[in-house]
Amino acid sequence: MQRIRLRYTKRGRLRFTSHRDFQRAFERALRRAEVPMAYSAGFTPHPKVSYANAAPTGTGSEAEYLEIALTAARDPEKLRILLDESLPTGLDIVDAVEARTSGLADRLTASAWELRLDGVDPEEAARAVEVFKASDLVEVQRRTKNGIRTFDARAAVVELDSRDGHDAREGRDTSAGADGSETPGPQPAASVGSTGAAGAAPLAGPTDQPCAILRLVVRHVTPAVRPDDVLSGLRAVADLAPPVPAAVTRLAQGLFDEETGTVTDPLAPDREAAPALSTAEPAAAAKASAPVGPA
Repeated sequence: MQRIRLRYTKRGRLRFTSHRDFQRAFERALRRAEVPMAYSAGFTPHPKVSYANAAPTGTGSEAEYLEIALTAARDPEKLRILLDESLPTGLDIVDAVEARTSGLADRLTASAWELRLDGVDPEEAARAVEVFKASDLVEVQRRTKNGIRTFDARAAVVELDSRDGHDAREGRDTSAGADGSETPGPQPAASVGSTGAAGAAPLAGPTDQPCAILRLVVRHVTPAVRPDDVLSGLRAVADLAPPVPAAVTRLAQGLFDEETGTVTDPLAPDREAAPALSTAEPAAAAKASAPVGPA
């Protein structure tokens, strides 16, 4: 059985797609692309698809991950192209690797986010960010199925900065790509049709009003701290209240590198393992076929 790990995006209006809606669309794409899926056992077999830490409905993302199990081997890149063509524009399959290591979900320990705050003065946002970062505890509330829950939104935030949104529109900004590296150009929630994090379109929106861009890296903890929780924290400690809802995009998710302060590519270990395995397999086959004992 072959396992393939995929990175996909949610762009433009498709950011409002719920996780269940994406599951249905992806399963239709699997059938259209005639992917030889492995199925679960039981009375109602389901294709073996493992989803990892999906972004909340209403947020864009350049870094969503899933894993599929196949009954027959397929080339990951050819499979990626077939699936991408079978999905609507905005739900784009942008990367595929064969799973050669275990624990993909264990490597998704942090996310890098971008929040575009239209109507917010960049200097006001910068002051609010400094107050938030200087706080030891920022309690926020969230309504859950069990009622109102109060928790700390500060401890999970490991990086937070603010910049002028107009600089981002004019291309003077840098963004963390899905592998945690910096790539030119902003990553808007409303960009559609680009092929990856580095190819996102310029930020849309009016240029005659102030706009602030927040970049943050948040650890995946329990309870989960989401971008809207950070906004609630900024409102609580610095009275920062955007006049319109923030446009939120996940730029990357993976392991947080303490030395560089970036979120690393969770698929990198699989890529690194591929050459080593391909070199070792012929040697193992030659050793197995070698004669044993005296000729």
